[in-house]
Amino acid sequence: MKTTFKLGAIALAISSVMACSPAEKSTQQTSSTTDSSTEQSTQNVKTESERLNAFFERTFEEDLKRSPMYQSYLGYKWDYGEWDDIGEEAQDKAAATAKNRLEELENFDTEKLSEKEKLSLALYRYQLELDLKNDEFRHHSYLVNQFRGPHTTVPSFLINIHRVSDKSDAQAYISRLDKVDDFFEQVIEQMKLREEAGVFPPKWAYDQMVQAANNVISGAPFDNSDTPSTIWQDVNKKIDSLDIEQSEKESLREEAKAALLTSVKPAYNDLIAAFKQQQDKTPEGDGVWRLPEGEKWYNNRLAHYTTTDLSADEIHEIGLKNVERIHGQMKEIMKEVNFDGTLKEFFEFMRNDDQFYYENTEQGRQSYLTEAKAHIDKMRDALPEYFGLVPKADMIVKRVEPFREQSAGKAFYQSPSQDGSRPGTYYANLYDMKDMPTYQMEALAYHEGIPGHHMQRAIAQELEGVPMFQKFLSATAYTEGWGLYSEELAKDMGFYEDPYSDFGRLAMELWRACRLVVDTGIHNQEWSREEAIDYLVKNTPNPKNDSVKAIERYIALPGQATAYMIGKLKIMELRDKAQKELGDKFTFAGFHDEVLKDGPVPLTVLEDKINDWIEKTKQS
Repeated sequence: MKTTFKLGAIALAISSVMACSPAEKSTQQTSSTTDSSTEQSTQNVKTESERLNAFFERTFEEDLKRSPMYQSYLGYKWDYGEWDDIGEEAQDKAAATAKNRLEELENFDTEKLSEKEKLSLALYRYQLELDLKNDEFRHHSYLVNQFRGPHTTVPSFLINIHRVSDKSDAQAYISRLDKVDDFFEQVIEQMKLREEAGVFPPKWAYDQMVQAANNVISGAPFDNSDTPSTIWQDVNKKIDSLDIEQSEKESLREEAKAALLTSVKPAYNDLIAAFKQQQDKTPEGDGVWRLPEGEKWYNNRLAHYTTTDLSADEIHEIGLKNVERIHGQMKEIMKEVNFDGTLKEFFEFMRNDDQFYYENTEQGRQSYLTEAKAHIDKMRDALPEYFGLVPKADMIVKRVEPFREQSAGKAFYQSPSQDGSRPGTYYANLYDMKDMPTYQMEALAYHEGIPGHHMQRAIAQELEGVPMFQKFLSATAYTEGWGLYSEELAKDMGFYEDPYSDFGRLAMELWRACRLVVDTGIHNQEWSREEAIDYLVKNTPNPKNDSVKAIERYIALPGQATAYMIGKLKIMELRDKAQKELGDKFTFAGFHDEVLKDGPVPLTVLEDKINDWIEKTKQS
């Protein structure tokens, strides 16, 4: 999963794709009276292309300037000591900008653009329209939930994103610490607006939110503990790394400590108080059906995440059919390993047999990270036969930090900075090693790392001749569909030599198929949290705690979990079509490069791209 922090339905999403007006049409005329009509036409095309590219560049930069956090994610240090403005006025301005941009797009003559430029323009329009649809439900999203929110984003952002290379970077870090109270004041105000609208996370989620927030302000200097808090440990490490006088380091340390005690601690205490105040007001139930206009909101979420017009009932049925299919394939694995028993009994065996788990110790956790890296390294060596496009950015495997591992998902990916200063990161949640079976390790590494998220996202950032906004578009069914597709692609490439690892691949796919069932069950069919957990426990080999955390995540992020399987099924459908129609002309490298070469796109656009590629390949 991607870890970029979403501040409401529009505040950050729009900041990556919109801003000021396109360049004025050039009035420069050729002075030659002998130019042919062909030369004039070429000049017109060039002029229109230049106008469009200037528009893309200017709008991306202006909106980047409005988001200090997004700047840091991309490696810029323009407003390095600031947090984003998530207030209502800023969101109103973003929505108004989106409407203006849609009007301005009409100024471009598409007949004078290349096919690649037409695609960029269509994607730009798509993102604007999507953001405006989302803005209609601005206060329906859970700005803070047990899975993610500002309370965990602040420390993870400072630790993982805010680099300190010199004294000014350290001062910017301290500036951010000193402004956490202002940032959280906006967060609490947004929570109040949702309260007025009748939108709350479920009651049980608040206890986890309080615990996660308390974790951040536990330890020195927040209390008399000898153990440093996570942020204090990080700021000291970064200050100590600087090549400056010791007296300067001590001065920075004192400033940081003061900011932690006068800004960070009070801000977290206020946020915790707001959590406790709202907990008693949340309506009973778990799905969004319990909220005002919950059905419309859920339909919006399904359309947003799947980039399709599939209904909740259709998605539910797709899930049931694929669960049945994968169960059948798992029974074949049972025969291969000579297991005598039912599928349910095989699930119990896979859940509980110690051979499939590292010890719940620091040594066991390090062994997991080492082996996961080895799988990725081996996969990297096999890429040239299946891909033309490969990323330049490096990738590392890292454990989820202790302060957020109890509430975080089991694994996720963070993109590299575009300037190459920060590698892509595959995070493995090793809080409880019983949640991380070794038979799923291969598929998980391929999904989060190579050829999954790291391949797709790093390549998108490195594409040449593509507007910046296009490299960072939000198309969850595409990105997560690619991650899940990568798990099966590894099978085609000859990996999963151990049948138990192949079972792990199927278990991961089964998990995504079950998501279609439980997500729609919770939010559309009014299933309870307990009913959904029970479904996963009965139909998958995953541990009980894994199922609990998963269902709580799907409740916090309605619709998001449906994107994986819907996207993967579409990519497989398109690949099968290409193989059938192209025969000997089909190559994996050609297909994969076509999928990846324009960055993330909606599934409808991906289908058009592949269909065009098939026709061109036939004629080649």
